[in-house]
Amino acid sequence: MPDDRPIALDEYPVHQVPLSMKHVATGDRNAYDRCIFHVFDHGGRALLIMGLGVYPNTGVTDAYVTLRLGDTLHAVRASDALRDDTRMNLSVGPLRIVVERPLKDFVLVCAAGPGDPDGLSCEINWTADFPALWEPHHLQRRGGRLTLEGRRFVQAGHCDGWIRVGGEEIALSGGEWTGTRDRSWGVRPIPGEEGGRTAEESPTEGFHWIWSPVRFEDRFLMVVVEEDADGHRSLNDATLVRHGERDLQLGWPRADITYRPGTRHPESAVVHLTHPRHRAPLELGVRVLTSSPLAVGAGYPPADDWQHGTWRGRGWTDRRRYDLAGPGAHPLAAYGVTDHAARFTLDGQVGHGIFEHASFGRHDPSGFTGFDSVAP
Repeated sequence: MPDDRPIALDEYPVHQVPLSMKHVATGDRNAYDRCIFHVFDHGGRALLIMGLGVYPNTGVTDAYVTLRLGDTLHAVRASDALRDDTRMNLSVGPLRIVVERPLKDFVLVCAAGPGDPDGLSCEINWTADFPALWEPHHLQRRGGRLTLEGRRFVQAGHCDGWIRVGGEEIALSGGEWTGTRDRSWGVRPIPGEEGGRTAEESPTEGFHWIWSPVRFEDRFLMVVVEEDADGHRSLNDATLVRHGERDLQLGWPRADITYRPGTRHPESAVVHLTHPRHRAPLELGVRVLTSSPLAVGAGYPPADDWQHGTWRGRGWTDRRRYDLAGPGAHPLAAYGVTDHAARFTLDGQVGHGIFEHASFGRHDPSGFTGFDSVAP
């Protein structure tokens, strides 16, 4: 066991508790600190998602990148032991996130795999167009147990650079590609948590989720909704960000979602908002362009081949492709959270962003009666 020593980040006056920056202030094994970036073109051809996480109490760091191109999802995942320098050197295996200027400029890198020259690789410059926005403080309890507490912020921008896959290079230009990103940290379930009495006596009846950052030419809109089976809302926000002006709160968002028949896969939606000053209704129109289920390739539950924060040994890297040609092409594509690249309209303007959605079990406002209930 190596001696406990200060790390480079301890040189900076950023401490919040009397601990080295290599430690967190909680002993909860589910402590985490991570990010996710979305990169997508306005025509709906490609959706790239990249993320990196640190799990200090399990000693793990991992990262992933997925690319939805046509009916194929390309994925690269990497996991390793948490290093003392990971928080300042955001890299795991072939995946790297370079913070050029905090809250402004980033470089997303996936190196080509040895012996796989046609596999997924990229180098993308992600540039913020709007200041970062805090999301509501996120809490979830199961019975009396706190299962999730997260601090989060969200941002939107544009991207340029390149993506290579299958012998083809895709050039990214700032005018035709949008980027969104999310940073969060706190406590969030990772595999290995025992269910016990709390889980047995507090079963989940239903869960309904919308998380939607949207970039317009001169403004940025963030909508987030979390509801229980009966429609009780535990998370709610709709905020419009404009340069040089105070953020505008757009009331209590209500979404009418049109699902693909026989599924809970959204094809379009109208999110009803309200202007705070004259109380006039505003309609955010949503048209899904392409979709990436986070349970496939990206390590979100209920993924069955890899999930975030799990120990896979030192230097683990995995590259694979998934077929998403139809609803039955991958057994987990219809479960978990799905990120949809989408075209949005609001007050005569056209924008682009992510319509992240999940709906499981009963949801009375949508008419879903249980886990096997789908749209007619």
